[in-house]
Amino acid sequence: MRIGLFLSEPKGPDALGKLREQIERAAEDGFSSAWMSNIFGLDALTALAVAGSGTPGIELGTAVVPTYPRHPAVLAQQALTADAALGGRLALGIGLSHQVVIEGVYGYSFDRPARHMREYLSVLVPLVRGEQVAFEGETLRAQIGLATPRTGELPVLIAALAPRMLRLAGELADGTVLWMTGPRTVAEHIVPAVTEAARAAGRPAPRVVCALPIQVTDDVEAARARAAEVYEFYGQLPSYRAMLDREGAKDPADVAIIGDEETVSARIGLLAQAGVTDFVAAEFGGDARTREFLRTLL
Repeated sequence: MRIGLFLSEPKGPDALGKLREQIERAAEDGFSSAWMSNIFGLDALTALAVAGSGTPGIELGTAVVPTYPRHPAVLAQQALTADAALGGRLALGIGLSHQVVIEGVYGYSFDRPARHMREYLSVLVPLVRGEQVAFEGETLRAQIGLATPRTGELPVLIAALAPRMLRLAGELADGTVLWMTGPRTVAEHIVPAVTEAARAAGRPAPRVVCALPIQVTDDVEAARARAAEVYEFYGQLPSYRAMLDREGAKDPADVAIIGDEETVSARIGLLAQAGVTDFVAAEFGGDARTREFLRTLL
């Protein structure tokens, strides 16, 4: 299992410089990958292309770019351009986002999201592979080929938690990117579904990228309280709430990896046993002990 790092999004006029420093340190520390969310701050693809182009040897991923606001051909062009800037080190993670965002913020319909993702992948994936696309679906159309340079195979991963989305992750994409999903749910729900879908489609074994909050500490009670506060919103979103319920977790603090070195090591080991291919550590708490421990795993 590879170990990656979740980048925190910097603020202020020197945000890209601060992001560059994070990526450089992650590479120096030996992490195999670094991942960035795409919400309402920096555009993740642009930011990674700018801040990561001078740091070789580390995969840079988006976790995740929302699909609805961008036509898949436009996203394919942008992703291929970013991948060229990074010398072929991009992992494109995409996702539906959430109904409260897509309908409430952007004004798009969130009706039948799995249909939307199937049609989106039917355009996006062939384009990033350098193929021509002639597609007409219920919600998307495309008659296009791109001249954007390709630097290799660009993996496309989707945020997939529900059964239909997991089938798409295995059948049409290269795997899934998870958040707020504990080891039991990964072992019993995520990995079997996405692996079987890939097998049935004759695809290679899928990547399962699992990001979770992590803090190495002796003050477990304080860290859990902090995690419950910082990540409270995720427990209210239906897709994550469903995964927490599967895990038997009351709130996000229950799936956060918190404890001393021995405890945290055991929790990460459960993810490897569950079939996670890439663990992405979302550090919180602000101390150096967590990073020092993670470096021992590399």
